[in-house]
Amino acid sequence: MYVGSLGLDAYVVGGAVRDELLGRESREADFLVPGVDIEGLRSALGPHGRAEELVVAQRPVGVRFYPRDPAVRKLAPAGIEFAPPRREVSTGPGRHDFDIVVDANATVDQDLRRRDFTMNAIARRLADGSIVDPYRGRADIEQRVLRTVTPNSFAEDPLRLVRGLRFVSQFDLDPDEQTLAQMRDEAPNVKLVSGERIGGGLSADGMGELSKLLMGTHPAKALRLARDTGVLVALLPEFERAIGFDQESRYHDMTVDEHTFEVVQAATDNGAPLRVRLGALFHDLGKPHVAWRGTDNRLHYYAKPGYSTQSHEQVSAQLADAALERLRYPTDLRRRVVRIVRGHMLDPGNADDGRARRLLQRYGVGLTLDLLDHKRADLLGKGPSNERDLQRLRSFRRVVEQQRTSAHRLRDLAVGGDDLIAIGYEAGPAIGHTLRALLDEVVRTPELNTRERLLERARELRLVRPETVARLAAGRGLRAVDGG
Repeated sequence: MYVGSLGLDAYVVGGAVRDELLGRESREADFLVPGVDIEGLRSALGPHGRAEELVVAQRPVGVRFYPRDPAVRKLAPAGIEFAPPRREVSTGPGRHDFDIVVDANATVDQDLRRRDFTMNAIARRLADGSIVDPYRGRADIEQRVLRTVTPNSFAEDPLRLVRGLRFVSQFDLDPDEQTLAQMRDEAPNVKLVSGERIGGGLSADGMGELSKLLMGTHPAKALRLARDTGVLVALLPEFERAIGFDQESRYHDMTVDEHTFEVVQAATDNGAPLRVRLGALFHDLGKPHVAWRGTDNRLHYYAKPGYSTQSHEQVSAQLADAALERLRYPTDLRRRVVRIVRGHMLDPGNADDGRARRLLQRYGVGLTLDLLDHKRADLLGKGPSNERDLQRLRSFRRVVEQQRTSAHRLRDLAVGGDDLIAIGYEAGPAIGHTLRALLDEVVRTPELNTRERLLERARELRLVRPETVARLAAGRGLRAVDGG
């Protein structure tokens, strides 16, 4: 191994050892080097490449090393992290009164003590392969137990609350009783964590700890644990009114939060991308805000004058937008998720070609497929009695796939703005209104999409009042695509 050739008594630590014991491939490795301070590391690594000081939370904690060897540098383009041992130092009588300091003379055991969970507090010495496991992390991995190393773990860094939940999702873990109690005690402090670390990611890639939780294999389990410990509402106050809210649904008997968790899990089981899983997380949170009881004595969640000014999908989209912005998700991802939530009530109707084209016209191919992915997860999240609806949705998806090459965008039309000017139109809004009106007609009747027929229709529309053309351009029938 390359690191073993650098003349350092290095130990691979943390996630790399954990993944090795789990039989998983690890993407990166961190190295602990006892007996050497930060300057000593830079001196030792200098002849082999570039060594930069590694700073975390405005404190120097080690060195990021960029090897001179091009083959190794290609394998580790972000560099290799080396650090001296760190240990906990008391600064007062309270359980939160402590500090973490770099100490080259500290032992490997002392360094492992300040790590978050026992499964991450394992080291393997490169020189002889020996395992250092003072907190029985290997046993906890085998028994699938999430256990903090010390009672101060969450107090030291509240992000570990969400990180622990992410591990529950990724590795199907269960916290021990002490860890569970610590999570409940420290849950309010998750509010202190920056949005980037939870949502948007320090690299602005959308892969903070919440996203990693959702991309794990058991997100519903982790979300239930987050709810039961208070972490979920502290992290996403948008969930507060949804927890325990009885929808009085005729399709299932789940509360909003339980249904939400089931939909997220179904999206995961279907291999849906992050944007769809985030959409699933927020899609029904607006229901408690808009619920009204009709003359049928049932709860309803759509907009109706005198009852609710907004539908539940509108309010859910607003809640999603606010939460994702607060958690610093990338703008493009946030907007896509909001559109998924806003459009999630789509109805396949008769699952015919025209319905598919109208959906493609309104949303485009990518968002349409995301909405269909969400719809499938939503149906699966209502329980096992939806096979007829699932079959209809599968049929409709096949129709959408067949129609995705049909004309549903302005650029698909056989004519453009220059063609309209050539037949007498003046540059201005009328051209856009006319093209959109033509597109709406082509979506309904694809065989109209020829240059001759569209120009003929454009000449007819030129004689129509502008406000009428604008109304046609709004797209008759598109509003029905949303369903109820």
